[in-house]
Amino acid sequence: MTPLPLQLSPEVADARAAGAPVVALESTIITHGMPWPRNLETAHAVEAAVRAAGAVPATIAVLEGVIRVGLAAPDLERLAKATEVAKLSRADLAACLARGGTGATTVAATMICAAQAGIGVFATGGIGGVHRGAEDSFDISADLQELAQTRVSVVAAGAKAILDLPKTLEVLETLGVPVIAVGQDGFPAFWSRESGLPAPLRMDDPAMIARAHGLRAALGLPGGQLVANPIPEDAEIPAATLAPLIAEAQREATARGISGKAVTPFLLQRLFELTQGRTLEANIALVLNNARLAAAIARALAAT
Repeated sequence: MTPLPLQLSPEVADARAAGAPVVALESTIITHGMPWPRNLETAHAVEAAVRAAGAVPATIAVLEGVIRVGLAAPDLERLAKATEVAKLSRADLAACLARGGTGATTVAATMICAAQAGIGVFATGGIGGVHRGAEDSFDISADLQELAQTRVSVVAAGAKAILDLPKTLEVLETLGVPVIAVGQDGFPAFWSRESGLPAPLRMDDPAMIARAHGLRAALGLPGGQLVANPIPEDAEIPAATLAPLIAEAQREATARGISGKAVTPFLLQRLFELTQGRTLEANIALVLNNARLAAAIARALAAT
């Protein structure tokens, strides 16, 4: 059997050996989600937030054909400055490894790599989902299937607001993925605390979320949990403010023929421009908020 090229940083390896809490972090937010130098500043800030909350951060990427779980500062800077880094999901992760390539991991790929490294909690910004117009394009993120298959609890500020959120929740329900809102009954919409949609479940205690994670394994159920953590109130952009801007960005993407993996980065960039940078500041705030909650869940998992 072909051995998996997986390398844990010394810090992560020591934490795993000691049974200490570890939080996985993705790398596409560095390479595709934010401009230089805010991407690097945010990567360091998120790792610092995880440490301050009592867990070890494990930023994940593929570097020269090796899955790296936990990146040193020079590697983070290298990714933050890179302009031609592959965006890896389930379909192309193995191919990138086979070619000895370099790539940033999406939610789906980060979940796969985290599970291989024995890490049960992952903090991100927002998951992918069902794109608007998917009834014609069939454009549905691999993140949803991954949540149904890979036993990692994902802390996110809901699904990205550029998506079709009702359809995203319907697919998650069909796939048997628990969607757990924290601190409110409504499903959050990334930059906005409320989407106008109810969340299927609510749990406000990180220890209860960790227990549910463990009980899914005890039941023999595949897949993880989506922990929907709303953006802090002082950082949110109301959904009513964003709705016409998202519609405008969507029209531009359609007119330019942008599709597939290119859609999300294009829409995020256009919304950054249309909001004069407010979406970036909100994104940073919600990622930091998710990192802190993920660390609390990881601590509870480690204590069981």
